[in-house]
Amino acid sequence: MTDPGESDGRARGAPLRVNVVTIFPEFFAGPLALSIPARARAAGAVDYRVVDLRDFTHDRHRTVDDYPYGGGAGMVMKPEPFFEAIDSLQVSAPIVLMSARGRRFTQADAIRFAGASELTLLCGHYKDVDQRVADFLATEELSVGDFVLSGGEPAALAVIDAIVRLLPGAMSDLESARTDSFFDRDVSAPSYTRPPDYRGHTVPEILLSGDHKKIEAWRLAEAERLSRVRRER
Repeated sequence: MTDPGESDGRARGAPLRVNVVTIFPEFFAGPLALSIPARARAAGAVDYRVVDLRDFTHDRHRTVDDYPYGGGAGMVMKPEPFFEAIDSLQVSAPIVLMSARGRRFTQADAIRFAGASELTLLCGHYKDVDQRVADFLATEELSVGDFVLSGGEPAALAVIDAIVRLLPGAMSDLESARTDSFFDRDVSAPSYTRPPDYRGHTVPEILLSGDHKKIEAWRLAEAERLSRVRRER
């Protein structure tokens, strides 16, 4: 498997450019300035470009939505601002529309995007986004789960966080990411730290044994067990 951050899509050392198109650019200011997303940017591994969709409207009210054809409740986001935003950015694929209709985002997608040169995330809001954005602008449509959010912004943040933590310099120990759930496996084994006994709840003795071969075997067995339980739910 290609290491995170190493791909034919991006020269070694070049930052991944993440573009976010949204009507709420301020939604991203705090989260992208904290923790792993901020560390990845400081390390030169990623460059964030958050774009206000309303900058691509042409009326004094900066209108991005309209009533749905055929009637019905809610408002639908217009196609023109999305298309014009992408024209202005001159981006390359992947262009991802965050949508409840989309395929479920997975760790494999995070690894794929981490190796790309650029990623653009389109955030919808209101009732829906005009289907022409999904059909003729986005290269793929992704969801973070079978539930509906107020907009694509929280989903886009989740996707960004999953990706940038795989980039060089984002984490002090990349091996920590490699041993996470869904990285070449289903779920990972449980983790414990000090104290060894807390309110009568003890750490498994094997983890205190110092026998690394047995510890690794225990972790593998626990990961397999928990993965089976998860699949049966």
